[in-house]
Amino acid sequence: MNKTFKIEESDSVSRRDFFKKTASVSAVAATSMLAPAAVLADDENIIHHTKWGTTLGHEVNKNPYGVPSLYEHNVVRRTSALMSSAGDMHAAISMTPLADLSGIITPNGLHFTRTHNGVAQIDPNKWRLMIHGLVEKPIVLTLDQLKRYPSESRILFLECPSNSAAEWKGPQFGTLQFVKGMMSCAEWTGVRLKTILDELGLKPEAKWMLAEGSDGSEMSRTLPVEKVLDDVMIAWGQNGEALRDEQGYPVRLIAPGWEANLAIKWLKRLEFGEKPWYAKEETSKYTALTASGRAIQHFYANEVNSIITSPCPEKDWKDLEVGQLVEIEGLAWTGHGTIEGVDISFDGGKNWTEAHLKGLVLPKAWTRFSYMYKYEGKPLLLQSRAYDDSKNVQPTVNQEKAVVGVEGVYHRNAISTWKVTDMGEVSNVQVRS
Repeated sequence: MNKTFKIEESDSVSRRDFFKKTASVSAVAATSMLAPAAVLADDENIIHHTKWGTTLGHEVNKNPYGVPSLYEHNVVRRTSALMSSAGDMHAAISMTPLADLSGIITPNGLHFTRTHNGVAQIDPNKWRLMIHGLVEKPIVLTLDQLKRYPSESRILFLECPSNSAAEWKGPQFGTLQFVKGMMSCAEWTGVRLKTILDELGLKPEAKWMLAEGSDGSEMSRTLPVEKVLDDVMIAWGQNGEALRDEQGYPVRLIAPGWEANLAIKWLKRLEFGEKPWYAKEETSKYTALTASGRAIQHFYANEVNSIITSPCPEKDWKDLEVGQLVEIEGLAWTGHGTIEGVDISFDGGKNWTEAHLKGLVLPKAWTRFSYMYKYEGKPLLLQSRAYDDSKNVQPTVNQEKAVVGVEGVYHRNAISTWKVTDMGEVSNVQVRS
């Protein structure tokens, strides 16, 4: 025992000596590097052995299906009665915790969810997909039959058209999760609808397709055939596994770049016809009221958009010291193609500087942007402005209102603003310009 004690004591002393010798170096580095402040020579978390380093962990297959660390318990979707149908949480939405995500892939358990009649739980052995109407060979497919078609996987974002709807007249929520959390990005696996239609034969007079879900609301939307034959998918996989129930298990539609309301979950029927069906969700809902008082009915592609995810109200700068370098990071996306660039403003849009796009830059997918900033401890009005390869530029609040007025709640893509105080606190504000 004495020998063991002496070894541990010697080890601890040598660690203290090491950190005392390096503390001055770290203090110098703090003026230019991102995170390190002066290293504490007596930090108990590194001087002494930890419990997890001296005991057995769980058995390898304790969780046959892996779960997040218990220390990540706060990283969850969140909802609000304000985002429901008169408080009914069967017709509601839950938001993705954007501030806690890394990269461009949203974990399946954090992907935002919108339901109109609750989350359906469908027996895949009893599920069927009917394709009929103006096709030469109508068909009813089982899940196994559907999966025999050649599959492909694509990384694509999904965004509810009412993302930021609550901000239409001014700031309403105090967190990034509730300001922009009605969106996610995932790798979707399935078959292009065109592949199936090439086999079935689409009649020349077919101009529109009705997609209908099998949940209690029988959620339905109409899509133009041009889009259907371009890139619409029938998906059964998400991020390498089967769809979750809340994402439409066993099968959903994916219309890349277009509003997520069109991505019908629990898909059961596709009908082709000459005219739109004018379903409830494309007449009384999901239309864009313009400043003239007239509504845009067939309003599909999500507009070019961006948001700074760090800093944000959930990830403030209150622990920064003047002179430290810190990364400003965010997400940009567009339903019209590929993000070409993002600019950042520190003064509410008076001046702009170019950010760096990092990681994968894919069409109709999230794109990460970054800017290294030397913290000055002064008030800021932080904004990001994205533009895409279709020459669309994210508008200011006033530019957007001039087009869609103040009553439309869908497809709001005006520049968002975080107010950063001299103490590093971050809040949601709106700059009118």
